[in-house]
Amino acid sequence: MTTLSKDSFSAMLRAARVMPILTVRDVTQTVRTAEALAAGGLTVMEITLRTDVAVTAIRAIRNEVPAVTIGAGTLLKRGDFARAEDAGAQFAVSPGLTDELAQDALRSHLPFLPGVQTAADVMRAVGYGFRELKFYPAKAAGGVDVLVDFSSIFPQVGWCPTGKIGRDDVTSYLALPSVLCCGGSWVAPQNMQSREDWQGITRLAASVKPMRVAS
Repeated sequence: MTTLSKDSFSAMLRAARVMPILTVRDVTQTVRTAEALAAGGLTVMEITLRTDVAVTAIRAIRNEVPAVTIGAGTLLKRGDFARAEDAGAQFAVSPGLTDELAQDALRSHLPFLPGVQTAADVMRAVGYGFRELKFYPAKAAGGVDVLVDFSSIFPQVGWCPTGKIGRDDVTSYLALPSVLCCGGSWVAPQNMQSREDWQGITRLAASVKPMRVAS
């Protein structure tokens, strides 16, 4: 199984370039989705802790698809880091940053990608020592134009924009040297998962390859 440390987190995200984000409704279906994404070359993904089966799905992917590096997303409150660790998640993601989450992240062995939207959010996250940040919701918060400004103000930060980013948006984000990767659900749409179109998901994942050339 892949191991991941806080020191190697930035390099892992930059190598991935595109990170599928999955909201789980069926464990078996999610494992098959992870297999299909990995077959298309995408081996870093996030499962949001928004459903009752999310933790079980993370455990199943760790056991059955060991080539995949899996993160737990939508961490919101105290105890969520413990849930993520118990499930076997290899990194953690949140939509925002509270003092409670920051303190839990600093105590945890898991690399952490906290969400930020404003310059004040970024200053706060950097003050806690976080250097890989999720720009969320990217489209609603100003998209590439805002990240261009943030990149000049906060040159020490590596970014992972997510939030209503579609296939046609990815190239413009990845063209920014400060952007490590883009997250999105478009690589494995829920309707394709529901009809078990694993070949279609693999084709979508493989179509990302031309976008992934590092800056």
